[in-house]
Amino acid sequence: MKKILLLCLLTGYSAAFAQTELVFVYFTDKPNKAAFYANPLSELSQKSLDRRTALGIALNDQDAPIEQSYIQNLQNLGFTVTDYSKWLNGAAVNATPAQITTLQSQPYVQSVESFAKNSSSVTSPPKQNKWKDTDLNKILTTFDYGSGSAQIDQINLRQLHLAGYTGTGISIAVIDTGFPTVNTGSAFSRLWTNNLIKGGYDFVSKSTDIYNTTLNPHGTVVLGAIGGYIQDSFVGSAPDADFYLYRSENAGAEIPEEELYWIEAAEEADRKGVHIITTSLGYTTFDDPKYNYTYAQMNGTTSFIARAAEIAANKGILVLTAAGNWGQQTWHYIGTPADNVKVFTIGSVDAAGSSSGFSSYGPNSLGALKPDGSTRGTSAATVNNNTATTATGTSIATPIAAGGVACLIQAFPSMNRDLMRTKLRQTASLYPGSTDQMGYGILNFGSLYNSVLNTSELVKKNRIAIFPNPVRSILNMATDSEVLLLEVYDHLGRSIRKVSGQKSVKVEDFPKGTYYLKILTKEKTYYEKFIKE
Repeated sequence: MKKILLLCLLTGYSAAFAQTELVFVYFTDKPNKAAFYANPLSELSQKSLDRRTALGIALNDQDAPIEQSYIQNLQNLGFTVTDYSKWLNGAAVNATPAQITTLQSQPYVQSVESFAKNSSSVTSPPKQNKWKDTDLNKILTTFDYGSGSAQIDQINLRQLHLAGYTGTGISIAVIDTGFPTVNTGSAFSRLWTNNLIKGGYDFVSKSTDIYNTTLNPHGTVVLGAIGGYIQDSFVGSAPDADFYLYRSENAGAEIPEEELYWIEAAEEADRKGVHIITTSLGYTTFDDPKYNYTYAQMNGTTSFIARAAEIAANKGILVLTAAGNWGQQTWHYIGTPADNVKVFTIGSVDAAGSSSGFSSYGPNSLGALKPDGSTRGTSAATVNNNTATTATGTSIATPIAAGGVACLIQAFPSMNRDLMRTKLRQTASLYPGSTDQMGYGILNFGSLYNSVLNTSELVKKNRIAIFPNPVRSILNMATDSEVLLLEVYDHLGRSIRKVSGQKSVKVEDFPKGTYYLKILTKEKTYYEKFIKE
């Protein structure tokens, strides 16, 4: 069965002879919202408020907490309420038809919406392992800067790393299946040493036990692609970002309640002030077929999770999600929340830059282009516990892209997020062309970075050229600025030569390949790529 995230549960009291269904109860208002506006820090962190300020985003009623007396009223009616959303202003309960009628008559209830999309008589398709395309066990025996060096270079991210943009100060919420061994594995020890794991919660079991070894390791491997680090062996796409780790996915079941778990995680991520949400989950069908979606419902607004993902994006959080791994199945489309236009949806390519066969197809059912772009998802490098490993699926392509976005936000913290998504599309490999499986093509973070820098008058006035490129013996600089330092890095990110006070550097003894030159002048620092013949 196909799954990419669905809404959360509140179990209502059930009548002995009536079938219940999961419904969302929308409340009429937030009576105490004035108190929130008078003291926003009662609900949101300063970091969350700062993100809004930097991006010019005003507070609104969605930010105010839900009215707890309304939750109590539901409980007084006999419902067990465990999950609710302040963004959607309501709670989910299981209710019989008679109970739904009772709910609709309550003065604090605006409406009741069912999660069910079909008749309960619909036959469910065979249940599938949604990560069957993912290999989490292959240990790599040879390494370089990252065993992920190729995937970093494929999206031209190394230039940002060399410029010092490695995600420092940028918060990423990873919403997934759980994170076993992240608290003990040596591949994640650097995160703990540098205090980069900021918190986490299990919205499925309502506990903080996100590292339990009985949990599915999918979330661990996803985190590894961004923040994993093994000395001389692997570096993730944003190794200095900080992370909030949330479990919303019960890997052993396909239930619609998981949509609300995700929404609750996203709301908590917003409270903490994250800049990015990355999620490698998705939903189309469930264990109970009455909740199944059709492709026509992949329109970005039908599912609860898609609506909430758009709210998160409107609050300045860049939301990335996997397109799905159904490209070779009867259902070969994206799922939800990948169908929402404000979500940045990631497809998968292989090492050669061709679409991975399993990568799901867009567009969404209204014709909006999906995925937005692609990164490496076939045999991509990551880490798990103490070792480097490979993984295959859009699940691993997405966090690789999320790390690149973290580096961009560090470089351009005040850039409007809609504009950043647009520029990511416009600098991808196929733009202005696109395909239904790759979107606008392979993302190019270095190209976006340079295109933004090139708009500044400072760069225009102090432009530096290097020549010849490719080079055989001596690389020269053409600039009117005084050059203080030249430093050459190899493709592994290692500094291999420094010269001071010169406008040329000898490279004749270098092996053939790609290198990066750091040029420090009195005005600024430049980074240029060159090829040694």
